[in-house]
Amino acid sequence: MATKVKLLIGKKGTGKTKTIIESVNKSAELSNGNVVFISSNTSRYNIDIKNTIRMIDTSEFKIRTYNEFFGLICGVISSNYDITNIYVDSVFKIAVDDLTTGLYTFLERLEKVAAQNNVSIVLCLSMSESDAPDFTKKYL
Repeated sequence: MATKVKLLIGKKGTGKTKTIIESVNKSAELSNGNVVFISSNTSRYNIDIKNTIRMIDTSEFKIRTYNEFFGLICGVISSNYDITNIYVDSVFKIAVDDLTTGLYTFLERLEKVAAQNNVSIVLCLSMSESDAPDFTKKYL
């Protein structure tokens, strides 16, 4: 079974944000459910992202760890049964704890929740693909 979690990896300035904005807007057009966009600062996307998309600004919740972030995503999914897609920009600005251990566990847990709830999740990571840990390769 293919994973329901995908990573968009690239260094700053490589077009990740533009790509995710295009994807989130296209999903909103095609989805039979709700689309959610999560970022550490959603105000910078107000013009680019369609108003039918639920935007969540994590700075309002003071999230700092992958465990806290995972809890937020679970809460979002549980509060609305018809979410089809979740997009997250700038993961490293949201969860700032240990990259290797924290991200590994976060992705594993996220993959299970996404599959159980039939939700596709796309995460933007600001790093070069060559610097990305090996465990991220299955999500590319």
